[in-house]
Amino acid sequence: MTTISVVTPLPEEIISPLSTDAIVCSKDKKQDDKERLPKLLDCAFCLIHLAVFGILGVLTRYVLQKLFGPGVAVLTNDENILYLDLPSNMVGSFLMGWWGIVFKADISSVSDYLAIGLTTGYLGSLTTFSGWDQNMLDLVVDGHWVLAVLGFLVGLFLAAYSVIFGIETAKCFRWLLTRRNACTGSGTPSSSSNWRVDSFKRHLPVMVVLILMLGLLWGVCGALLRKEFSSGSSGAQLWLACLVGPPGVWIRWFLARLNGRGLGRAGLFKWVPFGTLAANVSEFCIMAALSTVKKAVNSQTCDIVASGIQLGFLGCLSTLSAFIAEFNAMRESKHPWRAYAYALITVCISFGLGILVYSVPV
Repeated sequence: MTTISVVTPLPEEIISPLSTDAIVCSKDKKQDDKERLPKLLDCAFCLIHLAVFGILGVLTRYVLQKLFGPGVAVLTNDENILYLDLPSNMVGSFLMGWWGIVFKADISSVSDYLAIGLTTGYLGSLTTFSGWDQNMLDLVVDGHWVLAVLGFLVGLFLAAYSVIFGIETAKCFRWLLTRRNACTGSGTPSSSSNWRVDSFKRHLPVMVVLILMLGLLWGVCGALLRKEFSSGSSGAQLWLACLVGPPGVWIRWFLARLNGRGLGRAGLFKWVPFGTLAANVSEFCIMAALSTVKKAVNSQTCDIVASGIQLGFLGCLSTLSAFIAEFNAMRESKHPWRAYAYALITVCISFGLGILVYSVPV
């Protein structure tokens, strides 16, 4: 079975004390899991989980955009530092503190695939690095450089504090559960073992349900896309995004294997998560290129296709939740300066390339 260290492959020197137990699995459990499932079947199980939870992440991000956007709460928009994806990035970072750090070991004790689906699949697709950068580039094009700089600082602060708030509230909730179990005399090992999905017979029903869910989601989205494509509504962009979202999650999951390896045979700069960095930077370059194409072509069909790809495929390819979790782990390590260096490297590279690809031509 795929180990959690592959999904969140942070090097040991940047793993915070809060996340060590949630990321590292026991050697005996890893060996037993590898004996139960073949490698190819194990990979297929991971991809199915990532696809289903990735689509759910896209749908949640779209709902939060509409809920806090100009149509309802009028809190976020594309013309100020409170960008449309800010609520989803904050919610995803908060939940990363719960599911990806404090309770990740508990979720993995039930199913490693569930932990992969919730963190890499759902939270990685719920949060997006591209929407943040793209909105700042639009501000630069309009000449608002000061607002763009403030937007980066405010976005980083709110996301970083969200994951801290998530960690603290999750630790309080764990303490309440521990105290309750101590008072009632009930333990968790037996109950957790009953729910543990650790054999092929237990994996198979779950996979059948997820495959049916994936087929249903793709079928409904395809039918709705065909119905609304000619109208040019935002719904057409959403249904296209749900269709093309899973490949973005899959690519990001494979790129995550580069984290913690460093550069070259010597493994230089192992503290830099190059997998997350590559996913966010490459995704933003494609995002900027599509935005440039939309400005140049300026047609309804091009706008629907480009916006759907941006919302789905590129939104799932990039992730802010993993970026913020890595930032927080570095900040709590013995070398806290690495967190700010990592954030500066990510923002400067993506923003610099975005200016060349989008701001200069536009």
